[in-house]
Amino acid sequence: MADVENGKKEAYESSYDKTTSPTDSDLVPATIATPVAAVPLQDGGMRAWLQVLGSFLVFSNLWGFVFAFGSFQSFYQLDYLSDQTPSDISWIGTIATGLLIFVGILSGPLFDLGYFRSMLIVGGLGETLAIFLLSLCTKYYQILLTQGLLCGLTNGLLYLPGLALVGRSFKKHRSMAMALTTCGAPVGGIIYTLMFQQLITRIGFAWTIRAMGFFMLGSYLISFPLLLWGVTNLGDIATGSRRKMFDSAALRDLPFWSYSFSNFFIFTGYMVPFIFISAYGQSRLGLSQSTALNMIIAAQASSILGRLVAGYAASRIGAMIPWIVSAMASGAVCLAWIGVRTEGAFIAIACLYGCFSGPLIPLPPSVFPLVCPDVRVLGARLGMAQAIGSIASLIGAPIAGALLTTGGGGNNYTALQLFGGLVMIAGGFQLIGLYILLARRRDVGKFF
Repeated sequence: MADVENGKKEAYESSYDKTTSPTDSDLVPATIATPVAAVPLQDGGMRAWLQVLGSFLVFSNLWGFVFAFGSFQSFYQLDYLSDQTPSDISWIGTIATGLLIFVGILSGPLFDLGYFRSMLIVGGLGETLAIFLLSLCTKYYQILLTQGLLCGLTNGLLYLPGLALVGRSFKKHRSMAMALTTCGAPVGGIIYTLMFQQLITRIGFAWTIRAMGFFMLGSYLISFPLLLWGVTNLGDIATGSRRKMFDSAALRDLPFWSYSFSNFFIFTGYMVPFIFISAYGQSRLGLSQSTALNMIIAAQASSILGRLVAGYAASRIGAMIPWIVSAMASGAVCLAWIGVRTEGAFIAIACLYGCFSGPLIPLPPSVFPLVCPDVRVLGARLGMAQAIGSIASLIGAPIAGALLTTGGGGNNYTALQLFGGLVMIAGGFQLIGLYILLARRRDVGKFF
């Protein structure tokens, strides 16, 4: 997704002094991307923690609605758009995810020039408009344009300000603040899945979506004043100039490609269980719609624990080992999903996958300063790597959906599960290769 839940290039370019190389002690404790200005206005305080709350609400909407797509996938696949293939339907969710990441990267220059207020307003109002328009849709192409294209484009504008306006206000507790902020993604996924579960059979599709739209509008009206409280000086936030977005030298750098391929494989499989797990429960295990949707909620809830545990582990031993363990374990759990025959086993698989996959969103960016120690091009290269990852988020679920229809009947979940698990394990092995490359570059004892 990952969320997740990618616009992070400014995070690192502004996180370190531009005149010196980052030290080992600077890099190892990082657990998530930390976009900050060169000199924060203050370190913590009530205003800063209220900004965390505001950013938490932003993430609960922009990533939460994306993470709740599994509930839409099962409803569209089995009812509302039953004439469409699972692969076609999954494009709706993956377009939204891919555009969120890609537009988030491209929006960096706008942020640098000080347009963060406009980005928040246009992004928030645009996503809310997309949700209300979705409530009027009855055909596949209409849903693709609103829930996929318009949501993705507008969400991308929210991503960078949601992180940067918090990161600038912390120094000592920055990692904790950013961890709490990104936990808004699974919490939002739980809220939107619960709303869908409780309302869809009572008031129908149109009013269920409108209820989500009103909730989204209300949370944005609360979050934006909290985020912008005390933000009066352009120099506190933005550089006032554009930064480099492409570095051709990265194309000749082996660690860059190792990092990028690792992320590509992992994110090709990352969203597959989240999107198809509910439909699997209904079609293969005969669960009710409500019970099947509970599996998405269980996965999202356990992902919060996974993020916090991995964040703590990364602060103690560095991010590489937790990242490798999370990727390999997520792939293994996806393969174990093949053997699920009972509701109890299904619950266990959903919780385990959520727990192990949760760290796959915040951990990768914290490793990138090890991949590219040169802060002069770090932001550009991170943006390039994230752009490659956005392609994986775009194509992964549609490929899995196409495999679902192999053999006839549209019920070949074994092929889907094998695909999701094996590509993530392939990404895990690629991470081991990256670990070896970085270990050869520097002293292992200091670096990991």
